[in-house]
Amino acid sequence: MNNKPKIIVLDDDPTGSQTVHSCLLLMHWDVDTLRTGLQDDSPIFFVLTNTRSLPPELAASVTREVCQNLKLALAAENMRDFLIVSRSDSTLRGHYPIETDAIAQKLGPFDAHFLVPAFFEGGRITRDSVHYLIIDGVPTPVHETEFARDSVFGYHHSYLPKYVEEKTQGRIGEESVARFILTDIRTGSLERLLQLSGNQCAVVDGETQADLNLFAVDVLEAASQGKRFLFRSAASILTALAALPPQPIAAENMAEYVRQGKPGAVIVGSHVKKTTQQLQALLQVEGTAGIEVDVARLLDDGADQSATLLSEILESARTAHADGKTPVIYTSRQELTFKDVKTRLDFGVKVSSLLMDIVQGLPSDIGFLISKGGITSNDVLSTGLALNSARLLGQILAGCSMVITTSDHPQFPNLPVVLFPGNVGDADALGTVYKRLTKNT
Repeated sequence: MNNKPKIIVLDDDPTGSQTVHSCLLLMHWDVDTLRTGLQDDSPIFFVLTNTRSLPPELAASVTREVCQNLKLALAAENMRDFLIVSRSDSTLRGHYPIETDAIAQKLGPFDAHFLVPAFFEGGRITRDSVHYLIIDGVPTPVHETEFARDSVFGYHHSYLPKYVEEKTQGRIGEESVARFILTDIRTGSLERLLQLSGNQCAVVDGETQADLNLFAVDVLEAASQGKRFLFRSAASILTALAALPPQPIAAENMAEYVRQGKPGAVIVGSHVKKTTQQLQALLQVEGTAGIEVDVARLLDDGADQSATLLSEILESARTAHADGKTPVIYTSRQELTFKDVKTRLDFGVKVSSLLMDIVQGLPSDIGFLISKGGITSNDVLSTGLALNSARLLGQILAGCSMVITTSDHPQFPNLPVVLFPGNVGDADALGTVYKRLTKNT
């Protein structure tokens, strides 16, 4: 089947491209930018909506706007063969069903929408419709992990039909969810896929990439026979649908992209436990200089507080850079408490805005930039570096994408930027990426 559909991914934070390479990431979604994505040679492209950081109403409105513009872009390109993926978190955090509802409203009708949260590089598998996180080799039902207690996106069920019922507040009952379990997938799902209709909700197992590769072949065949499908997924199904060859430069050789072999900079926003462990390990590696951003100082409303903090940090960063070191700029690790979700999100915006001012103030001859945390990474691309789009080079570590800025970027041309999700990798992973870029083995 030559005429493969274009895979269009609406990504709720910029880490969904963590299993693919050589495609475009779009930070804007005006019709012309979307047409650039549709015209690109790669079978897949990503629109970074960053909706996971937004309140529900705004997430829905951004999604509708992207879909409205996409409709116009598809018409302008006369493109009928496409698959839409609402890419979200492999630990089930995010605006479901708000985003899939908005997509169906604008680009529907769909015959089915599939939940495919497996992400093998990050140790997330789905078996018998139960989603697991592999922690120290042990599959743990995801509702028993810290992610299920998320203050914005918490949930109580790892059994996906029950998760769907909970998240749709009973609109889609547990019994009405179609289940594609491992035995179905391994013996072939095409006949069942062809029978789906009426935006049927379906949940999909996956224990290995081979499972999703098999499922993707059947999905693409059903699509070629006229079925219209929508996906709510983590990254691994994207690998299967795009079916790309190996990336051009292997992960361990990506120092080739570093500008003049110079030291870089690291920005750490995420404060999940795993990030803190990785940060501590990185700061032990030779050549790094830790710079803590005391975010509690931003609780005072004064703008001067933020400005003072900014100039102190940039001064430290410039000094480290002049000494041939890589500044590691990280937000203070203590968990602050807020009176409600809105106050928490507003404070998050304040912190992010400071971090982006820091990015813009970095020495323009840094060799590379590592951004740790999903929302932080999105802000780095769209605000800190003010990019319309970036070319994804590939993965420098399982689950960690590296992109490159355009050659005409006014401040940081051809800068390799690593997008490192908050909850990926072992304790040494951040150190490993740093060593790969600095050839500091």
